Amino acid sequence: MLEMLLDRWGDGAVLAAAGAVTGILFGAMAQHSRFCLRAATVELSEGKIGQRIYIWLIAFSAAVLMVQGAIVFGVLDVSEARPLAATGSMSGAMIGGAMFGCGMILARGCASRLLVLSATGNLRALVTGLVLTLVAQASLRGALSPLREDLAGLWLLEGGAGRNILSVLGMSSTVAAVLAAVATVAALVMAIRRGVITTHALAAAGVGVAVGLGWLLTFAIAQTSFEVVPISSVTFTGPSTDTLMGLVNTAELPLGFGVGLVPGVFIGAGGMALFSREAKIERFGPDTPMERYLIGAALMGFGSMLAGGCAVGAGMSGGSIFALTAWTALFFMWLGAMVTHIAMTRATAPRTAGA
Repeated sequence: MLEMLLDRWGDGAVLAAAGAVTGILFGAMAQHSRFCLRAATVELSEGKIGQRIYIWLIAFSAAVLMVQGAIVFGVLDVSEARPLAATGSMSGAMIGGAMFGCGMILARGCASRLLVLSATGNLRALVTGLVLTLVAQASLRGALSPLREDLAGLWLLEGGAGRNILSVLGMSSTVAAVLAAVATVAALVMAIRRGVITTHALAAAGVGVAVGLGWLLTFAIAQTSFEVVPISSVTFTGPSTDTLMGLVNTAELPLGFGVGLVPGVFIGAGGMALFSREAKIERFGPDTPMERYLIGAALMGFGSMLAGGCAVGAGMSGGSIFALTAWTALFFMWLGAMVTHIAMTRATAPRTAGA
C-alpha cells in the first residue's frame, strides 16, 4: 500500500500527507486538552501541582509509551534520527532552552500553543508566531546564525550512544515503556481525581499519540522509499520557517513532513474550536502589551534554533526517544520559564498591592 502511494505520488507528497494527518490529530487534541507547557510551568512555579501539570504529564508519558513500545515490538527504529545520530550541542540545549522558557512566559505560549491558538481566532498568537518564525529563520540561516553557531559550539556532543539516555543508563526500551505506561495511568487517574474533565485527559494522551504517530509514519516511509528520508516527528519552529520561506521565495512549495504538519495542526485545532464553539477573535489590549509578546517571540525563535527544537520538538519528540540534548533543553525550558514567572510576579506585586 505505502509502496504504491510512493510510486504514484512521490516521497514529498506522501510525507506531506503523513504530516497533515499527524498535525490534524495533534491540533485537535492539543486544543481540546488545553495542552500547554507554559501553563504547567506557571503552576509549578507557584507551588501547585494542578490540572495543567497533569495534562502535560499525560501527554509526555503517552508519547514515551507509544514510541518506546513501538521500538520494543520492532516496528520503529530511531537510532538514525537526527536528535540521536547527529552531533548535538549541550551548550545550545542549556542556553537555548532557558531562552525559550523565558520567551514562552512573556508570549503566554510556546510555538505549538501559539499555532493552536491562532487557529481559534487569537490574533495575538498569530502575530507572535509570525515574529517567532522570522527570528528562527534569521537564527538558522540569516544574520543571527553566527551567534547561534558560536553558542552551540561551546559544548558539542557526538552523535551515537552518548546522546541516548537509555544507552548511558544501560536501560532497555522495554523498561522505559513499562515505566511510561505506569506514569500514563497514574497521571490519568490523578488528573481525573483533581477535576480534569475526562475527555480533556484523554485528549492529552492523544497529543502523545500524535508524537508517536509522527515517528512511526516517517520511519515507515523511510523504510519503503528508495530515497533518503529523515525520520522525524512533531516539531514546529523548523517546519514553520520552511513553510513560510517556501511560500515567500518559491512558486512551488517543496513538499515534506513539516509542510503538511503545520497546516494540519491549524486545521485540527480550528476544527475542534469550531466544534466546541470556542473560536473567537482576540486582539492585543492594555493587559496584553504587544512589546512583551514580541520580545518573547524573539527569545523563542532564537532559543528554539539554538536548543535544537521547541517545547514539543525537543521536549516531546526528542524526549520520547530519550535524546540527551532534548531532555537537557526541556529541563532548561522549565527552569527558564519558572524563573521568569517568579521574577515577573515579584516585579508586579508592589503595584498590585498599592492599587
